[in-house]
Amino acid sequence: MELNSNLSPKAQIDFVLVCRARDKKDEKAYAELMTKYRDSIYYMMFKMVKNSDDADDLTIEAFGKAFNRLHQYTPQYAFSTWLFRIATNNCIDFIRKKKMVTLSIDRTMDDGEGGEMTMNIRATTLNPEERFIRKQKIRIMREIVDQLKPRYRELVVLRYFREYSYEEIAQETDLPLGTVKAQLFRAREQLYELMQKRKGKI
Repeated sequence: MELNSNLSPKAQIDFVLVCRARDKKDEKAYAELMTKYRDSIYYMMFKMVKNSDDADDLTIEAFGKAFNRLHQYTPQYAFSTWLFRIATNNCIDFIRKKKMVTLSIDRTMDDGEGGEMTMNIRATTLNPEERFIRKQKIRIMREIVDQLKPRYRELVVLRYFREYSYEEIAQETDLPLGTVKAQLFRAREQLYELMQKRKGKI
């Protein structure tokens, strides 16, 4: 892929990083792109959804989708323009599907493919039947989470079962914040795949 000479110096640097990430699977290139645009994407998401947790999740999703589609990117325009378009479209879909939900056993998260997954978060006052159903959901969710790689499992437990913020997870695991967010995205992708196999049981 040839570099577009009309790109700004900043966009040309981004293009080099994109090539390294796409062609060589260079983790440092991914991290550098994420570091450069994470805050800007987050603030844009926050303005759209007015909720910091949702903005955080949407920021991760935006980078995840962009990184998964790097083969589709062309230097006809700046990577930042392409990334912001993906983030905006994803956020609009999120709002349209009315996924603005509170933390609960029935919290759903868009899997980016038109499906959704439900995560157990916290308990509320329930009748015996509801309590039994909740326990079953928790058991199944734990079984699924246990199938993840150890590093992903730890992050999922901290984020969704113990309700740590991204910053608290970074402090607890001694990992850079960007690494925590990137690995949580990958962990969630694996969860979606595992949960697809358990549909109807959760």
